[in-house]
Amino acid sequence: MRRRLGQSLRVGIAPGAVALLKTSRFGGNAPELVAELAFDGGSHPESIAGALRLLLEGAGSANWPVTIVLADELVRIWQVTPPTGSARLADLEAAAALRFQTLFGEPTGAWQLAAGWDAAQPFLVAALPRHLLALIEQVCAAQRAPLVELAPQFVAGFNQWRGALKAGAWYGLVQQRVLTIAAIEDGAIRAVRAAALPEGAGLDWLAAHVAREALRLNLSVPARLCVSGHAPAAWSKGAAHPALACHLLGQGQGAGWSDCARLAATGSRV
Repeated sequence: MRRRLGQSLRVGIAPGAVALLKTSRFGGNAPELVAELAFDGGSHPESIAGALRLLLEGAGSANWPVTIVLADELVRIWQVTPPTGSARLADLEAAAALRFQTLFGEPTGAWQLAAGWDAAQPFLVAALPRHLLALIEQVCAAQRAPLVELAPQFVAGFNQWRGALKAGAWYGLVQQRVLTIAAIEDGAIRAVRAAALPEGAGLDWLAAHVAREALRLNLSVPARLCVSGHAPAAWSKGAAHPALACHLLGQGQGAGWSDCARLAATGSRV
């Protein structure tokens, strides 16, 4: 596959599926779906690495910069409150590791932590499986496709749309019938919550769900929720809802694509 100036590849990796998109920084072109591949093995790292190798080989990806977006099922994301008096990165890393063990019941040895470390306010942390990351890096190196970025889907989506969030708004991402919400206060994420969407989840359900989460977190109920991803069609009429204004972000992108292809597109600037 011949590469032009400004073009790059985006790969979505989910349990049992990988998808490859071609994007360009110039010309305003939408991402182009190049290939998809389903595989056995679910979230097993070797199965994922084998599928990724076949995907990149088939596309002729040599010398194409690659961004990888991991499905949130493959990672762990949580919020950390910095200890009082924290002054060193080591203090914040220790607090994140302790919180991880409390939440997930295991040490962080098998996980690589990435965060917006902040000693002054709560910060978001993502844990990525070390073995899977090593295999992904090996596959990209073997295909001579430089890996320029790797991020969980929720992080990629939030980074893409955070500039569009007005004061008082929360952010949500819908993928595979799961809504993940970032509760935001004073411009910072205070908590991340994920919930399966029930059948027929309409705007009334959404407003009630957000209100319950705000109550649990002891936060003010937001006036607005900005949602990206594959949101239910009924939410498109949510801007005028009396309890919660719902604004959909980038909903035209990837119409008709599979969940994995939409995963790959998350965070794309085009």
